Amino acid sequence: MSELNIEENRGARKYTRKELCLRLLWGFGKLVFRLTPRPCFGLRRFILRTFGAKVGSDVNIYPSALIYYPWNLEIGDASSIGEWALVYNLGRVRIGNRTTISQRVHLCAGTHDYKNPAMPLIKPPIEIGDEVWVCADAFVGPNVTVADRAIVAAASVVVKDVLVGDIVGGNPAQYIKNRSE
Repeated sequence: MSELNIEENRGARKYTRKELCLRLLWGFGKLVFRLTPRPCFGLRRFILRTFGAKVGSDVNIYPSALIYYPWNLEIGDASSIGEWALVYNLGRVRIGNRTTISQRVHLCAGTHDYKNPAMPLIKPPIEIGDEVWVCADAFVGPNVTVADRAIVAAASVVVKDVLVGDIVGGNPAQYIKNRSE
């Protein structure tokens, strides 16, 4: 195994100039987002859309939710992102319709290529389907799909795809049963 190359990692360009400019602007936008009163869901939808997010109608995102890059977020109609949720969306995060991302959930669409000694940043997507419930304190890792109507139990760690209607839980998340049972 090759020795870790910290110098190469730190010297690598991880973001384009456009992304760096957007990050700077979002630093101010994020502050305004956070300061909005709790019931002002429409205002937060507007702020996210202004920064390039694709936000459906009747979406509720709470002011304490942390959205890293709005331009990498797509969320469908009647969905929600709860208090203190972390959407670390270096890569695209797509959330379907009528889906609930509960409080303190961590959606992590960014990681490093551990096989490369420079450990370059990679930005794989996360796809969460329609009518999904990701319960409190759960973690969904990079390059994971949680299919329609699935449930991720509280405090679970999801590192593999979840099939349609499946309920998973634990660390790592394991199949419990299907919602149709």
